[in-house]
Amino acid sequence: MVNLLQFDRSALGDWCEQQGEKAFRATQLFRWIHQRGERDFAAMSDLARPFRDKLIASAEVVGLAVASEQVAQDGTVKWLFDVGAGDAVETVFIPETGRGTLCISSQAGCAVNCRFCATGHQGFSRNLTTAEIVAQLWHAEFELRKRLGLAAGERAITNVVMMGMGEPLQNYGALLPALRTMLDDHGYGLSRRRVTVSTSGVVPMIDRLRDDCPVALAVSLHAPDDALRDELVPLNRKYPIAELLASARRYLERAPRDFITIEYCMLDGVNDSPAQAEALLALLRGDGSAERSGLPCKVNLIPFNPFAASGLKRSPAARVAAFAAVLQEGGIVTTVRKTRGDDIAAACGQLAGEVQDRTRVAERRARAVPVRIAAPASRRRAVEGVAPGRRP
Repeated sequence: MVNLLQFDRSALGDWCEQQGEKAFRATQLFRWIHQRGERDFAAMSDLARPFRDKLIASAEVVGLAVASEQVAQDGTVKWLFDVGAGDAVETVFIPETGRGTLCISSQAGCAVNCRFCATGHQGFSRNLTTAEIVAQLWHAEFELRKRLGLAAGERAITNVVMMGMGEPLQNYGALLPALRTMLDDHGYGLSRRRVTVSTSGVVPMIDRLRDDCPVALAVSLHAPDDALRDELVPLNRKYPIAELLASARRYLERAPRDFITIEYCMLDGVNDSPAQAEALLALLRGDGSAERSGLPCKVNLIPFNPFAASGLKRSPAARVAAFAAVLQEGGIVTTVRKTRGDDIAAACGQLAGEVQDRTRVAERRARAVPVRIAAPASRRRAVEGVAPGRRP
């Protein structure tokens, strides 16, 4: 039995033709599944009876089993989905006035092993299939429509961010058809500007995404220099910052927005000093480099969301404000992300799920050296005294 959540509309057309049906039947079927949330083929009334019989005999629409659901005080919802063999992934819905954002996972675990991310600390088990990626949206959309009492055709999910568990560009084969399903007007009808892929910097796949399906792009930078980023984001040793920013500039040639989002997790005493703010500003503007132009971007400063195994702390609010002021006064649009759902461990960097680690990450981490500190304590205390909006 083939799970039809696995197919984008083009692939569903190919499958229908293999069943001896006209390709246009795929569009009808696709609408039933992704616009109405229907899984019962017998209820798909505008499909010919012989075709429905074929579907009943050879196909299914199967979502993910919900292992648990939690609702935060701010309305954030976190689902834990069982994906089998001891693995489970988390998906988060963030309600806001006028929009609803769904944070979707692409892998059971993550092999990138960023030092500040709970998912990376669990190691990596496997890639999710396209059906498992789409099923997160499929479940959330139609479950929330019922709960919120939305009218037919009114969407609960207006924005999708591939920022859950895993590095989406390391699961590109499954990601691409999932993105196409999200964007399809016969499916969820999301605009390219409202679907964001967040990457730790898989340079060749950034270029492929630009050519295949350019949606909004977010780059997890987290350091202004290669030495520190090597420690925080080990993938940097393969694709250093200069290569990463060059690929981001190439991406802008076809991106639906005229900027790239730069994500920067604020870690106490690690990457939050005044000197590092100045270095990040110079890096993004391309200062002092005849070979490198600036990157049109928006910086999103993310207060670190602690978890026990990290050994890291959140930067004080005053230091985050001072860091932001340096960037803003230097001409870089900068925001500080509001922490949502942290009381149910649903905030950025906290998603963990359950992972049968095949990479022995705990053993490797035990041999790792501590992350170096950014600045002396006396200097950090001075920064904390700077008022928001004033440059230190």
